[in-house]
Amino acid sequence: MDKSQRVIIIGAGVFGLSTALDLASSGFNSVTVLDRHMPPVPDGSSNDISRVIRFDYGDKVYAQLGKEAYDLWNTPEYADSFHQGPCVWTSQKKGGLAGGSDFIRKTKKILDDLGLEWHDLEHVDALKQRFPAVARRPIGEEFEGFYNDAAGWADAGVAIAGLRDRCIEAGVAFVTGAHGHVTYLEHEKDSTAKLGITAVRTLNDGRITGDKFILATGAWTASLIPSWNSMVATAQIVGFMRLTPAEVTALKDLPIIFNLSTGFFSFPPHEKTGYLKVACHSFGYTLSSSSVNKSVSAPPSRAIPQRANFIPQEGMDRLQAGLREILPDIAERGFEKTCLCWYNETPTGDFIFDFHPEYRNLFVATGGTGHAFKFLPVIGKYIASAFTGTLSPELSAKWKFHTEYRDQPRETLFTGSNSRNGGDGSRGGPDRREFSAAERDTLLGLTEALARRGARI
Repeated sequence: MDKSQRVIIIGAGVFGLSTALDLASSGFNSVTVLDRHMPPVPDGSSNDISRVIRFDYGDKVYAQLGKEAYDLWNTPEYADSFHQGPCVWTSQKKGGLAGGSDFIRKTKKILDDLGLEWHDLEHVDALKQRFPAVARRPIGEEFEGFYNDAAGWADAGVAIAGLRDRCIEAGVAFVTGAHGHVTYLEHEKDSTAKLGITAVRTLNDGRITGDKFILATGAWTASLIPSWNSMVATAQIVGFMRLTPAEVTALKDLPIIFNLSTGFFSFPPHEKTGYLKVACHSFGYTLSSSSVNKSVSAPPSRAIPQRANFIPQEGMDRLQAGLREILPDIAERGFEKTCLCWYNETPTGDFIFDFHPEYRNLFVATGGTGHAFKFLPVIGKYIASAFTGTLSPELSAKWKFHTEYRDQPRETLFTGSNSRNGGDGSRGGPDRREFSAAERDTLLGLTEALARRGARI
């Protein structure tokens, strides 16, 4: 591929920045990243105080990729953002054939096949003996689980800021604010073959041209291009509880802990902010609107200085129920703030790193499906390899842009326990659903107020 071509990357999250850095470092001399904000982008899924770093996977490709990334997280380059610590997986027993049990069974086997260590938890008391900071007996008599000491969490905002700075040092250009807020893609009117993207149009009615375009826009992707049910944006629930300094100290040895039956998981306290962060890795909520004669789910598109303090009430109840299982003394305190984290899901849980089927110069890097951040140190080289046509056939097939879902109803592909989504079975909780009218109005109203406030700053 001609490295003098102008490469325009839309989206400054993990996929966009890591790709920009790899391309610039390998000799591409005109790489530009566009976004509504200079990264870390306030409402992007790559920005927060913590993300799980692990290579426990029920899929061998992601387990190997996760181990490659984990080894790099442990290098001095990521010392400011990575915090090593154990990760615990628990579930209700279901005969070892479904749900969390299936994830546990597959993951143990893959770790064994790769010669990687893990530690069994034969019963709930073994969990409490190993991790005394867990105050109650989660799951109970039907408990099964294991843990891995080779894991941890990354301060996502710090890691993204570091990646941004490395991009700048490598010569990557950034266009942000209204000048970088892409609203649609301009393409040729007629072509005997695939259409070509000629430019991106921005919020201030700007026009930015290029030779190759990479769309790394996460949950906003399906609102910009035809996607034919190959992806759907879903909102996941997150809560932040303020701890006292004494509580931060007392809970410093709390592990990352997942309940695969409910989707609930929690982090150790974040010492810098004093927050205990909890969330659910579940099937989430959709926010649908009509676009180009088809219905797509997408987050609000307004540029905002922070995420809206909102989750549905049932989500609040789920987070508190999860906390009661591990830290009952503080579970009823309530959250200082909540928010939605937007995933861009694919039916199989696999990423999409491929050229769009209809546009010859539009490459799509999306489908993080709630598990992409951990690969930050390595994913750029894989995306860049797919972009330049040098990715292995195995990975090219795994990360292709699928079109065969176009005639299937979205609900048959992306609905909770009946869906093909979830990849390796690490999801839990109720089926996916659309936000109610009242929930939608609340979310959009809060977002609009935040956007107006941000415009005044």
